[in-house]
Amino acid sequence: MAMVVICGQPCSGKSIAAQCLSDALHAVDQKLTIRIIDESSFHLDRNQSYADMTAEKNLRGVLRSEVDRSLPKDNIVIVDSLNSIKGYRYELWCLARAAGIRYCVLFCDVEESSCREWNKERIEKAEGSYNDKIFEDLIRRFEKPDRRNRWDCPLFELYPSKDRIEQSSAAIVEAVSYLTKKVDSRTKSVKLLQPTVATQNVRVSEANSLYEMDRATQEVINAIIEAQSQALGGPTNGISLGQNLPTISSIFETFHCL
Repeated sequence: MAMVVICGQPCSGKSIAAQCLSDALHAVDQKLTIRIIDESSFHLDRNQSYADMTAEKNLRGVLRSEVDRSLPKDNIVIVDSLNSIKGYRYELWCLARAAGIRYCVLFCDVEESSCREWNKERIEKAEGSYNDKIFEDLIRRFEKPDRRNRWDCPLFELYPSKDRIEQSSAAIVEAVSYLTKKVDSRTKSVKLLQPTVATQNVRVSEANSLYEMDRATQEVINAIIEAQSQALGGPTNGISLGQNLPTISSIFETFHCL
């Protein structure tokens, strides 16, 4: 399993890079299961998805949830979106760490002028584009990945405005090698993220589980006894639970061990 985060300005060639990477991985091994997760997977309109902060937050949540569902399977997951907020890339990195898989970032490094030109071409062709206001806002808020950050590392950089995005592009070749290289005790060039205590579900021990059940049972019994003692009209004719506590606890223990 592995996760690849595609990162770049709007209209910087990210979707082309995602498809080229997928094709290059299949060329190495046809048996690989590759999943590209993007806005179009959910039939989401780009302008509506980035119309305001609430819509953008909801979009990131949908994409993150789909990534999380895809990771337990034997997949290489390619997250094809802006992924422009470093905090969001950190969240994706945490998902990869919790799964204990490989992780890398593929960055489409393009000058803003080229992105604007490509966006205008898409508008003229009635293809997926951004309106001017949203486009400028996304350009302004973009946070460039930095290989010094663990969630941006390893970082493979493409330069779509200078070179064509192809399977033979240096960054694509390097990413494929990183994602498919066999890992053993001597491998140093590939890093598998290791889950931490914070990302793993702590299994409650049998002894502790039994203690918690007994404690909860006692709390329920105490609450019932308290309610009986406060009943109007004097003592109630209800069952005296206090005398039967050992029996009740024994029944709970027996049930717990089944």
